[in-house]
Amino acid sequence: MTVHGHSRLIEHLPKVRGEYLPDFDLARVTWFKVGGPAEVLFKPADADDLASFLARRPLDLPVTVIGVGSNLLVRDGGVAGVVVRLGRGFADIKAKGTEIEAGSGAMAIQVARAALEAETEGLEFLSGIPGTVGGSVRMNAGAYGVEMKDVVVRARAIDGAGKAHELAAADIGFSYRRTSIPEDWIVVAATLRGVPGRRDDIARRMAHIQKERETTQPLRIATGGSTFKNPPGAKAWQLIEQAGCRGLRRGGAMVSEKHCNFLINTGEATAADLEDLGEEVRRRVRETAGVDLEWEIRRIGTADPGKRRDSA
Repeated sequence: MTVHGHSRLIEHLPKVRGEYLPDFDLARVTWFKVGGPAEVLFKPADADDLASFLARRPLDLPVTVIGVGSNLLVRDGGVAGVVVRLGRGFADIKAKGTEIEAGSGAMAIQVARAALEAETEGLEFLSGIPGTVGGSVRMNAGAYGVEMKDVVVRARAIDGAGKAHELAAADIGFSYRRTSIPEDWIVVAATLRGVPGRRDDIARRMAHIQKERETTQPLRIATGGSTFKNPPGAKAWQLIEQAGCRGLRRGGAMVSEKHCNFLINTGEATAADLEDLGEEVRRRVRETAGVDLEWEIRRIGTADPGKRRDSA
């Protein structure tokens, strides 16, 4: 077990093979580059280490799981308890025929590249998802007309008591940007299935997805991806544009002028700026279209009242 620094909470945590990092600045690992600290960040060595931690932790200990922080907004007050970050020990990818087995910490684009090498098509859409396999399964992520529900064969998860579960696709309960996996279960691996394909065709589709993303989305900037889910029969970005929100600002946060379902940190935003701007967008869309937009970005932690601004 490796412990960096000191925290009273760590004294009550079980011994692990991974790392405990007290008062860890989560802004360092989220794509928005904002937010307060984790009381303790835990980086498990592997799934067995994670299961042991969950089985032996204090029962009242809050546990929050994050991946690479791509579709995540951490509030300015930080996150109490233990934040589990699934990293290198969960990033293995193996191709077996037309099935790709991937750890939950593997980046979706790396899985797409592994499928390319295995001449397996049907997983190209993953190259357009800026996140990990675990998060993608948990939220049934999708892009370019394909969702995880279309390719997941099975998944492995560990429950809040440290017990492992094998889940068939039907057990996961996929729906639009949701699954029925219990909140305290942690997805640690998934098997995805494609079909045999030609390498040149697969590479061509992946290149097309990358080009379209670069053309239509604000890349290489501090953002969290799509902010709101598409409501039934409509596109969130169109409702946001019709409400006059393109380019709208609050402090250092702005609605992207390139794609208005993206919020961006222009450099000095707080998490409160971003969340308040998102709520202002929701208010304006509700007034103009009568639609309640639902957040797609996951928001965790507590607010810091000192970081809120009085007006947009």
